Amino acid sequence: MDQIERIQEMERCLNVSRQAVDKLTEAIDEYEKVLKDLKKLNDYYGSTRWMKDYDDDEEGKLPADLKRGVLSEDAVFDLLVDNHDLAVRILKDMSKVLENQLI
Repeated sequence: MDQIERIQEMERCLNVSRQAVDKLTEAIDEYEKVLKDLKKLNDYYGSTRWMKDYDDDEEGKLPADLKRGVLSEDAVFDLLVDNHDLAVRILKDMSKVLENQLI
C-alpha cells in the first residue's frame, strides 16, 4: 500500500468510526432516559400487582380496547432478557476497547 492509499484508507476509517461513535452516543443518551422505565417494568413484572392485572384480564374485567402487551407473558420477559444480553455485550465490547487502549 503506498502513501496515498494508506491516507485514503485511514480517512475512511476516521469517517466510519466517527459516524459509529456519534450514533452510539445518541443511542446511549436515549437508553439512559428509559432506564427508570425499565426498572419500573422489571419491578412490576411478576409482582402481585402484575398477577392481579393478568388475572383480571384473563377474566375479562379489563376494557376490550385497552392495550395490554405488558400483560403478555413474553413481551416484558423478552425485553428484560434482551436488555440483559445487551448489557453483557456492551461490557465485553468496552473491555476490548480498554484492553486495546483505544482511548
